[in-house]
Amino acid sequence: MARLRSFQRLAAHFVDIADFLLVYIEEAHPSDGWVSSDAAYNIPKHQCLQDRLRAAQLMREGAPDCPLAVDTMDNASSAAYGAYFERLYIIQEEKVMYQGGRGPEGYKISELRTWLDEYKTRLQSPSTVVIQV
Repeated sequence: MARLRSFQRLAAHFVDIADFLLVYIEEAHPSDGWVSSDAAYNIPKHQCLQDRLRAAQLMREGAPDCPLAVDTMDNASSAAYGAYFERLYIIQEEKVMYQGGRGPEGYKISELRTWLDEYKTRLQSPSTVVIQV
């Protein structure tokens, strides 16, 4: 949940230059599977989309101001983006501009913040215009 709150703070800070979206994917540590000793929730493996939607509501509670999407039961989003377990992306004009490392070790809000800070600086810098006469 701490990572989710950090993500929400980041989203609030950069709301003027970026749209943020959380995508809930397959549960990494289901209570009836590979259980993590520090799991915050007791979520069994999703058997149907309704199970996944219910579990996603827990994510919604951690970041109520951020739009939330839920991956399909065939895990199409996770497969397309290599997101399993968790991952940060910046997508601009249908192109991946930033791909963070795989979580939990590679999930680094600080890297995402740096990218967004640099992007914001570029947006605020006046462009150089060359006029040939």
